[in-house]
Amino acid sequence: MKKTVYLDYAATTPVDARVAATMCEYLTPTGYFGNASSTHAFGTAARAAVETARAQVAATLHAEPTEIIFTGSATESINLALKGAAQLYRQRGQHIITLKTEHAATLDTCEWLEKNGFSVTYLTPASDGILTIQQLENALQPDTILVSILHVNNETGVLQDIAAIATLTAARGILLHIDAAQTIGKIALDIRQLPVDLMSLNAHKIYGPKGIGALYLRRKPRVRVAAQLHGGGQEQGMRSGTLATHQIVGMGAAFALALNERETEYRRIQQLRDNFLMQLTKHNITFNLNGSCRQHVPHILNLAFADINAHTLMAAIPNLAISAGSACHAKGTEPSHVLRAMGLSATAAACCVRISFGRFTTSDEIITAANELITAIHILRH
Repeated sequence: MKKTVYLDYAATTPVDARVAATMCEYLTPTGYFGNASSTHAFGTAARAAVETARAQVAATLHAEPTEIIFTGSATESINLALKGAAQLYRQRGQHIITLKTEHAATLDTCEWLEKNGFSVTYLTPASDGILTIQQLENALQPDTILVSILHVNNETGVLQDIAAIATLTAARGILLHIDAAQTIGKIALDIRQLPVDLMSLNAHKIYGPKGIGALYLRRKPRVRVAAQLHGGGQEQGMRSGTLATHQIVGMGAAFALALNERETEYRRIQQLRDNFLMQLTKHNITFNLNGSCRQHVPHILNLAFADINAHTLMAAIPNLAISAGSACHAKGTEPSHVLRAMGLSATAAACCVRISFGRFTTSDEIITAANELITAIHILRH
């Protein structure tokens, strides 16, 4: 059977073999499998591994280890950040601002908060997906307590100007939450230079395991959130539950690799992206790029092929793994809410596919993928 070329790294990444090897040391009877809350040798070994991983995650952000709270996913981190902050700071105000192009985890959490007495403003970005600072400033109200923004959009690769947004919110004393699930390994983050209060992270977008995430929670000045899970009081009382040592260790190892290899990977993936687009252009394939050409990471492309339905196109290229949008909406066939918010009609949005490159993408795979796509488009258009 012909090998499928995987170009859906924005949905999930394979676990790096170096990460998997580290994780295995914390699973079996011959390894450090103890409960990290136990006080015997097995527990203290597991706890030491957890704290090493915490330091590795923190180092990627130039944060303090005590500012990292482990969770089960970026989705859980977003829920903890938004619900926890809204509930704890409710006496200051009940207004929240976010973007219509956010991940479903943020949009659904904001909808829940609306049902529980908060008001939410959903801003519409420009046609390139960018939120202007003036637009955000105009939306601020006297009772605004929280702004939540996705740094790197998971469908378009659009990059928001977090530094400018953070400067604005900090000056107004408004909490800022950043969804950075797609950021690590792509863009450098230095929390010392960014007055961000909360940041959601995960491992499976950067060659770590699924089922583990983290929340950055600023300590100076101190930011707190109301716990959403209650029990043993793990993770400074903000996320109770037995720590999944092997997954935490995997996340730490993945973040350490991302920190060390980010710049090299960025340049390599940029070349792969450019080569892929050059192949399409060379063979007279017409397409539109959705999103900003100026504020954009090379890892994610969202391409519109006019008059070709995305699902029809994907059915014609079974040996190429791409997507029609976020994997979080895989059960639905509705056009992307991200593209619709950027002004595309339902018909136009239905003709768009997301192609994303990663650590294990090769130059040969780029040529193979481009050729398969070119052949399918020529057939469907003629």
